[in-house]
Amino acid sequence: MKRKILVMLSNRVDPNFKVRHVELECDDKGNILQEKKLRRVPREARFDEVWENDEGRQDVKSCFRFKRKYGHRLEKKANKA
Repeated sequence: MKRKILVMLSNRVDPNFKVRHVELECDDKGNILQEKKLRRVPREARFDEVWENDEGRQDVKSCFRFKRKYGHRLEKKANKA
């Protein structure tokens, strides 16, 4: 099963830093299959998880720590059976 993850790259020290959005496609084990830079903020909730790195990194490869954003507006709602 594949899952889509939104990664927001921001900088908590510099408020003028432009937030970058990256879409990752991962498998069950957490291996990154595909990485796609997004030009703008997505409008609809289509991601399984939302992560954030606020250390001012330029890309996902240079990051080593992410914070999971639970209940984010871009995260899909869980189906309750």
